[in-house]
Amino acid sequence: MLSPLSATLLLLLLPLSADCFLLPASPSSPRAQRASRPHLAPNPGRAPSPPGLRAAFDELEGDGKRGLKEGAGSFKKVFVAGGSRGVGRCVISNLLSSGSSVVALVRSAEAAAELGELGEGVRAVRGDAFDYKAVEDAMWGCDAAVSTLGGSEDGEGRLVDYVGNNNVIEATGILGITRVVLVSSIGCGDSRDAAPDAVFEALKDVLKAKEKAERVLQRYYTNTNWTIVRPGGLKTMPATGNAILTEDKLAIGSIHRQDVADLVCKSLVSGETRQKILSAIDPSLSVAGGAGAGKEVAAFVL
Repeated sequence: MLSPLSATLLLLLLPLSADCFLLPASPSSPRAQRASRPHLAPNPGRAPSPPGLRAAFDELEGDGKRGLKEGAGSFKKVFVAGGSRGVGRCVISNLLSSGSSVVALVRSAEAAAELGELGEGVRAVRGDAFDYKAVEDAMWGCDAAVSTLGGSEDGEGRLVDYVGNNNVIEATGILGITRVVLVSSIGCGDSRDAAPDAVFEALKDVLKAKEKAERVLQRYYTNTNWTIVRPGGLKTMPATGNAILTEDKLAIGSIHRQDVADLVCKSLVSGETRQKILSAIDPSLSVAGGAGAGKEVAAFVL
């Protein structure tokens, strides 16, 4: 039996030992920087489903709809990184149409002003995805996160494809956000052989950076409901409505950015995409090269 003095000391030490139960941060996390930040409590929980998300729910089929009923849920406020252009910009429009509100991290005043014109449902926060604190501060109060970051580097030669995405992933862990969709690329990880050799060589540094961000989710966020979407060759054209997600690691093809955004938003609310890595292609668009070129692939049912 503990003596009264020993019991008192144990009670005093318990709050200090709580840090032992925190999930490990990603390897690139600067511990000293985190220690200087004020403590932030976890996100208190998921809000009731906004009525506008019923449209996305209605498009789900069979097991996907049952999975949503069983707890995949919908999200009241979604953080979007990379939303000033491309797929991210389309994702924001889709989320607003569904009834969700959006917090978008953007670098320029012009991008913030443009997003501000979309209405009260979107709040554009100026900040740099290379700055962890800017990401965390902007994400506070959200209950899901989507990152479409890619294609830029800072003055030190670091690629946002890893550093920025890693900051987004780490901030979700610190803030207790358990739903994350990361938009990556075919050619990463076990889809390496799907990409034509010439394409892989031209994009090698970017693909390796994206793959590092993928590995952070897979290795260190095992309790998070994450989804990785790997689009093929991106084109800026109206949606065809023919694009699919697939678990086939050799799938290769082109896809329009709006179609990627549609699939990302459906994945976000699907009960079937927990810890799934899915390639996104449009079978109606022709493609040359790659191990899976011309191969018929099975569509993943959301």
